[in-house]
Amino acid sequence: MKRKILFLGEVYRADAQTWMRGLETYGDFEFVTWELGQGGYSFKDRTKRIFEYLFCLPKIRRIVREERPDMVIAERTTSYGFLAALSQVKPCVIAQQGRTDLWPENSILHPLKKAIQSYAFKKADLIHAWGTVMTHSMKAAGVDMNKVLVLPKGIDTDRFYFTRFPDSEAKLKCIVTRSLLPEYRHDLVLKAFGIVKQRNVDFQLTIIGDGAQKEQLETLARELNISEEVVFTGRIPNTALPKLLSEHPIYVSMPETEGVSASLFEAMAAGCFPVVSDILGNQSFIANLVNGLLVSASPQKLADSLLWIGENRDKIVEATQKNREFVVQNANYHVNMKIIAARYHKLIDQKQHVWNNRNI
Repeated sequence: MKRKILFLGEVYRADAQTWMRGLETYGDFEFVTWELGQGGYSFKDRTKRIFEYLFCLPKIRRIVREERPDMVIAERTTSYGFLAALSQVKPCVIAQQGRTDLWPENSILHPLKKAIQSYAFKKADLIHAWGTVMTHSMKAAGVDMNKVLVLPKGIDTDRFYFTRFPDSEAKLKCIVTRSLLPEYRHDLVLKAFGIVKQRNVDFQLTIIGDGAQKEQLETLARELNISEEVVFTGRIPNTALPKLLSEHPIYVSMPETEGVSASLFEAMAAGCFPVVSDILGNQSFIANLVNGLLVSASPQKLADSLLWIGENRDKIVEATQKNREFVVQNANYHVNMKIIAARYHKLIDQKQHVWNNRNI
């Protein structure tokens, strides 16, 4: 029987598309969606989004009355997850997207976000932790862990195909697939490649995505005299990403914080060797000098790591093969989404049973 889900979240994001596509494919679900207006990254646009968020609940409840969804799901416990908890739809499923979702940690809004998150946790019937790194903060917040599902959505291992590391390739071909936002520290990455160029090492860096820092980063690339080696593609369809990953043997990502990165899984599945920041979220999947490199937040350290790859390509082939095997076994979208879809149907059936008993 086809069930209807109200999805609250940014449907243009690859994570959201993967979530919904998997539920349509393996759960016979259909969707009605709502998201905040995207706009730009200016102060005016961000202020407009805040006001829209503050007054959006009547719109969501009107959708609920008109569409009568069987359940609501939402991404981020401190934003759309809170709205899901207020929507009056049961069952309610929310997903913690980051290690804590309380970001930035030094924000003056931190206490408010913590209170909002606590409410969402209490009202949710199921909470997604896409990896164990997310459960630590949940336990600290007193979450009932019996309603937490620890399982990544996974990535489509048929689409993100494996290619061997090209031993004969002289050029360092690297790719970054994170949004152009401060927390992903693209400026650090560019400075590292500026050092690499000073060492007369040939490279190509492809940066995929869009964000508030785009113009600033393009300016920095020119100042570092690496603009000819760096390609900013802007936002691309997710369907175009597998081919681009397969053409770049090295994946670079230096975020300040990380939960469970679908971008990392995609790169691992495609045979890219990961060079990532040495933080808890990445440590869950990458062992330094074993299946990738964990790098401290320093342009010089990152540059040294990239230069090490250039001198040790033969040691990387086996690592990329093992990474592919790990993703297929643990983060396979075709397997994991079947489990998630089945759990959703069980929740709906349980809530329907309770409702029927109340009306006897």
